Amino acid sequence: MRTIEQSFSVAYRYPVVFTRGAFDASSPIVHDVVARAGHGPHRVLVVIDSGVLAANPDLPERLHAYAAAHEDVLDPIPEPFVLPGGEGCKEDLSWLADFHRRIADRGICRHSFVFAIGGGSVVDAAGYAAALAHRGVRLIRFPTTVLAQNDAGIGVKNAVNFCGRKNFVGTFVPPFAVVNDFDYLASLDPRDLRSGIAEAVKVSLIKDADFFQRLYDRREALGRFDSAEMESMIVRCAELHLEHIRTSGDPFELGSARPLDFGHWAAHKLEELSSYELRHGEAVAIGIALDTLYCSRKGMISEAECQRVFEVLDSLGFERSHEALGRLEIESALDDFRVHLGGELCVCLLEGIGRAVDVGAIDVLEMQRCVDLLRGRR
Repeated sequence: MRTIEQSFSVAYRYPVVFTRGAFDASSPIVHDVVARAGHGPHRVLVVIDSGVLAANPDLPERLHAYAAAHEDVLDPIPEPFVLPGGEGCKEDLSWLADFHRRIADRGICRHSFVFAIGGGSVVDAAGYAAALAHRGVRLIRFPTTVLAQNDAGIGVKNAVNFCGRKNFVGTFVPPFAVVNDFDYLASLDPRDLRSGIAEAVKVSLIKDADFFQRLYDRREALGRFDSAEMESMIVRCAELHLEHIRTSGDPFELGSARPLDFGHWAAHKLEELSSYELRHGEAVAIGIALDTLYCSRKGMISEAECQRVFEVLDSLGFERSHEALGRLEIESALDDFRVHLGGELCVCLLEGIGRAVDVGAIDVLEMQRCVDLLRGRR
């Protein structure tokens, strides 16, 4: 017998840009990002969220004009590929074959680009599709929601739903770049604006007590969606997520610990139970409330700290309960989460504001009491 031990490492590097008017013909942002690839001009397939297109009907025209103004790096851009916004594009994958047919017909190769313009679901789905074509076409994400700009659109994961399970099929493929254009936020409805703030609350609780204090102090302004506060929150939230991916030692989640999934074991199941009527951030807010209450009742954090978390969620306009919470089967949801992690249960909890701890077991009876308490409040 002979064994050859293979070992190599690959360094990834990509910019996450915060700007306005990214596709204004005079803006150098997209030009400079694409120019990093060299050997232009490059072919591009643009994927647009149907909701973004409805709110910005001139976007295809602006894309054509931008490519014309920057023809040294971009070939003319054909008509975009439109995906339905929201979780629907991750549930119904009938579009996937058409997407890959366009990749083939238009000669999109590994040196070309897919531009994904949309909310977290569209960015997730387009990233998954791009990762499959030619074993990976360069992806530039243009997240258009708060949730996508501070969390879903900036990391290394792409996924779609399958067998009734959220993000069951997917890839770990870093994007070529991320361009966060704050102008898109102006067309969002209050639920989508609010939904993204839940991830900021989450990451502050597990990573940065000072950031949580800032969210607490400015919770009323954030609840009004003050633009300056929202943009500041998005940037800091993105910084913390990117820092974790960069420094955790496990960017592709080969292990079981998922500190960025605080509140998510319940949130993912609540989304499924509500048939995705609950936005992801709304489900995360309930998951945060549930796990924070559990930590308080188990003596891991004080009642005062728990109350401060609730005050933030309430001021932001989140509900701490939903009818789907009454149908949550805790043991089953934890087991699904265990399988999602890779076979070993590891739940992120709090041992103080800004301090996370991983546990391998949950007191199911106590967690059920917490569920009952949250439902009773509603």
